[in-house]
Amino acid sequence: MSSDEHQNAALVAAADAARAAKRLVVKVGSAILCGEAGAVREAWLASLAEDIVSLRKSGCEIVVVTSGAIALGRRKLGLRGALRLDEKQAASAAGQAALAQAWQAAFAPHDIPIAQILLTLDDTESRRRYLNARATFRTLLDLGALPLVNENDTIATSEIRYGDNDRLAAHAAQLVESDLLIILSDIDGLYTADPRQNPSAEHIAVVDAVTAEIEKMAGGVNKDAGVGSGGMASKVAAAKIAGGAGCDTIIAPGLGDHPLKAVLDGEAATLFRASVTHDGARRQWIAGRLKPAGRVVIDGGAVKALQSGASLLPAGVREVAGAFSRGDAIEIVDVNGQVIGQGLSAYDAGDARKVAGAKSDRIEALLGYKRRPALVEKDDLILRSE
Repeated sequence: MSSDEHQNAALVAAADAARAAKRLVVKVGSAILCGEAGAVREAWLASLAEDIVSLRKSGCEIVVVTSGAIALGRRKLGLRGALRLDEKQAASAAGQAALAQAWQAAFAPHDIPIAQILLTLDDTESRRRYLNARATFRTLLDLGALPLVNENDTIATSEIRYGDNDRLAAHAAQLVESDLLIILSDIDGLYTADPRQNPSAEHIAVVDAVTAEIEKMAGGVNKDAGVGSGGMASKVAAAKIAGGAGCDTIIAPGLGDHPLKAVLDGEAATLFRASVTHDGARRQWIAGRLKPAGRVVIDGGAVKALQSGASLLPAGVREVAGAFSRGDAIEIVDVNGQVIGQGLSAYDAGDARKVAGAKSDRIEALLGYKRRPALVEKDDLILRSE
């Protein structure tokens, strides 16, 4: 295969990954959304909305991570030059409403509601907040809304910041269990060197693994980014985070109209393949990386149900041990003490004890509120035999 044929095949791989995605996170940076003038590029945003609508009609669920609040807010407040932390937070507060309004205006002709979600690093590092955020995303997607994610700059300090929205997008992709992350950039992907400084730099269409050599190619932060803060290095770092969760990443040019359609049409971009499968990453995490905080003993009927692919219902639970919270890992054993598997508890220990042995139609009465019946959902369960 010639070098041109190899490059064409690589570009097709990125387009195929985009077409195959059933859940997609799209990251839009300030420089793409607002341009140098610091105002929303409304015609461009309308074209992106059309792309997203088209993908949704094909059955793809989409989450957008958008920058732009600080860029819009500083313009409204007349702030110039480098901003102090308090000025950035003020600009974000002033710009968030304008940012949400711009996105809502773009999707209003398509009758798609926008739902704004503001996150800090704590929201994805804290297990309870992570579960709450994941449940919110799931409900919004089920209701047909477009989740619009941004960092909560009005309260985030250096200790609870993602650092840039590329990293935020990678964590959002983890959170919603996305198949693909597309980062729209001012460049058509990764090169062997910075093409603005080295005219002989070669475009890389597919990256199978983010190695030290690949990270070196990415260089540092783009000092010419203007209203943006991230460069190629942050995008490659985001691809590495997403890849570890089983999510492919595409870095694609975003300045032109219909940027997602361009990816689907096979225009130049860089595809970063995930280092593990999505399912494999989750299974490794549940089975091997989480120390169980408690244990439940289940009867023979529940063992058979789990082995047939069912969730663990409270009716089959005979004993609850430990002081665990919702989202913690718990060990599941049979009445003889044999370990059956490990999973993420949908209840805290106190509520689990209240409903142990109870049929599903009794759960609301026992707890005093309505909730899903499973103690451990089948998707959050790894059996020892697997």
